[in-house]
Amino acid sequence: MSNGERIGASAAEVEPTSPATIGIKIVPFDRPWEWLAAGWRDLWTSPGISLAYGALATACGVILTLGLGAAKLESLVPVLAGGFLLVGPLLAVGLYEKSRVLMHGGTPSLSGTISAAASSALRLGLLSAFLLLLYLVWMRVAFMLLALFLGTQGLPPAREFMPMLLFTPQGLGLLIVGTATGAVLAALGFAATAISIPLLMDRRIDALTAMAKSFEAVIKNPKPMALWAVLIAGFIALGMATVGLGLIVAFPLLGHATWHAYRDLVGSAEE
Repeated sequence: MSNGERIGASAAEVEPTSPATIGIKIVPFDRPWEWLAAGWRDLWTSPGISLAYGALATACGVILTLGLGAAKLESLVPVLAGGFLLVGPLLAVGLYEKSRVLMHGGTPSLSGTISAAASSALRLGLLSAFLLLLYLVWMRVAFMLLALFLGTQGLPPAREFMPMLLFTPQGLGLLIVGTATGAVLAALGFAATAISIPLLMDRRIDALTAMAKSFEAVIKNPKPMALWAVLIAGFIALGMATVGLGLIVAFPLLGHATWHAYRDLVGSAEE
């Protein structure tokens, strides 16, 4: 067994951690750029692993888009894109593990990251259920808003959807209310997962404690975490604007950077 696989296999075997010993540090406003730089370095160390996860995220997006196109529901693509921001952190578990192995001086492997992600599944169960619930709420709210503002006329074709949003009263109402609602749910999902998943992988604590620490990190660092949220949304939007191809790089970059955000924000209670 390689060093990377041995380290990866121990990801779920960390010592139990008392929540009282976990402290949240305050970081400068511009620190997210350093997280991205560190994530970039991790991405191009054994890049095949990271790009495989990026290709998987891209493939999921392409399949969903093609499915909506076949059902003549292309206008729902932005709704699904918003939902990706909620569930994306769960798809990046293997990327966090790769960064963890690199941090400990190991040699990561694709099988090791997959194994670590599988072994972490049980502890991630409650958090996964929470994010899935948020996603389902977002989808339900989106359909309700479409029905409220568009009535029984149904979704217009994709080529007519954007002009309708921007240049009709009902479209503007849908755009404003939908954006505000989506922003609230996205902010809730971001606060719950900003550092909770890497924390669960690195420390033996429960999901509720991990989410509480994640909320605490956001509350104590409102400006840098707001910048981080904007950067995440921007990279994902850019990735999707390139027909999903940009996600091959953007998704693993953000995954690795999230690990470094966790390591930067979490310390001992005495710090």
